[in-house]
This record gives sequence, C-alpha cells and structure tokens, in this order.
Amino acid sequence: MRDSKNSLHYHLMLAPGMILLIIFGIVPLFGMAIAFQDFIPVKGIFGSKWIGLENFKYMFELDDSKTIFFNTIFISVMKMLMNVLIPVFTALLLHEIVFNRLKRWMQTIIYLPHFLSWVILAGILTDMLSQNGIVNQVVTAIAGEPIFFLGSNNWFPVVVVLSDVWKEFGFNTIIFIAALTAINPSLYEAASIDGAGRIRKIWSVTLPGILPTIILVSTLNIGNILNAGFDQIYNLYNPLVYESGDIIDTYVYRIGLVQYQYGLATAVGALKSVVGFILIFVSYKLASRFAGYRIF
Repeated sequence: MRDSKNSLHYHLMLAPGMILLIIFGIVPLFGMAIAFQDFIPVKGIFGSKWIGLENFKYMFELDDSKTIFFNTIFISVMKMLMNVLIPVFTALLLHEIVFNRLKRWMQTIIYLPHFLSWVILAGILTDMLSQNGIVNQVVTAIAGEPIFFLGSNNWFPVVVVLSDVWKEFGFNTIIFIAALTAINPSLYEAASIDGAGRIRKIWSVTLPGILPTIILVSTLNIGNILNAGFDQIYNLYNPLVYESGDIIDTYVYRIGLVQYQYGLATAVGALKSVVGFILIFVSYKLASRFAGYRIF
C-alpha cells in the first residue's frame, strides 16, 4: 500500500502519454474492421455490409498491388543498405580527422539536412533537378541533353534513394561515431608497434570494433522494410512515375482518400501492418542472437 502511494506521482506523470497512446494508437485499430466490409461512410462501421476477405482477394488480383509491394521493398532495401554503408564510411573519415575544429564543422554541415522537412527538401530538389536546374545544366554541358529525373521511371528510384541518404546519412553517422569512441586506444598502439599503417588499422582494428554496431543497426532496420518513406515520395512523385515510385503508403492514401475505396485501402494498410509486425519481431530476434541486443 505504501509503495502504491509512493509511486502515484510516477503513474500521474505517465498518464498523459498513455492517454494519447490509447486515443491515437489503440482506438484506431477498431477501424481495421473496414477492411472486411463494403464500407459506406454514411452507414458507418456498424451499418456497412460485412464481406469477409473480398477486399483482400481483390487486392491480390490487382496489378497495382504487385507493383507497389515491389517498389516498397526495393526502395526500402536500397535505403537500408545505403544508410548503413555511407554512414559507416563517413564515420571512418571523420574519425581520421586530426583537427577537432574541422571535425566539428564537418559534423554540423552533414547533420543539417536531417532537421529539414521533406516539404522543404522536395522544393529544393525539384528546382535542382528541373530541366533548367543546376544538375541538368551540368548534365547538358557533359552529355548534351537534360535528364527528366522526376518524370522518368528509370531515374526516380535513384533520386529517392540518394536524396534520402543525403538527408539522413549525417545523423545516422552519430551511432557509428559513438561506437568508434568505445574502441580501446591500446589496440591502435599495438597495431602501430606491429608496423600497421592507417589503412591496415582501419581494416584490422576499427571495422572489427564497430562490427557489432553495424550488425545491430542492420538487423533492426529489417522491421522497417515496408516503410519506404511516405513524406519523401508524396512530395516528389507524380503520375508519370507511379510505375516505379508508388509505394504502399502513397497507394493507400490515393485510393482511400482520393478515390474513396475505403475497404481496399484499409485492407492494404492492414496487410502492411501485420507483415510489419512480423518483421519487427524477426528483427529483434536477429538482433538478440547476433548482436546481444534485448529490450526485456
């Protein structure tokens, strides 16, 4: 009884967060019933006709569904790979900089894009990649003809992946810089005594020292394999690149809120949620096995 009284203020402190979680995280789950209905907004969830798995069957019969799942997985996997490799490479470069003032300036510069919204960055990219933009001016000077970056199905996925890396690689570098600081300096001294040069030290000391962190980040990213970045793609794509740029989230938004196919949109979103939950469970199991990472 005494313990309950002593911990009351902790429960009160948690109450606002728990209330928001229930309102925005748990209550909306009841809306998943729309995926099994011929939903009509006027009739509501309780008045709409129950049709079972018809929306899911229709989803798998659509060619668009195959395209969006492929695009989502492809773009997401490419982002995952690049957002591990580039930050690791950048962290190694920063780690080798001797002058601390220069290192701080470099870190600040590469961190800045992370704090800009995709609304702002999409406007910047649209201007840079337009027919008369600075990128196409360089391309025209070299190749003779401009490239329609945001209107080409071949180039749009490249733009999406590279722009995401440009925005996030600096912030993701923080994790690996922290891992680098945990490496025992005596290992570098021993390597120097053995005659190892800078490259050899990186290969034999630095990379093995941060390998557990690389494995941990990579395995945890598996849970986000169906999240290809709604904000980014919604602000960059257009009907010309639906074939290569349309992902699950943008598809759900378009067919649900624009075309009013509520049942189909909810079915696609529900499938994504179930698969995403399974992938998160698998990613934490892998992280626990290969990197010793556990929440509980």
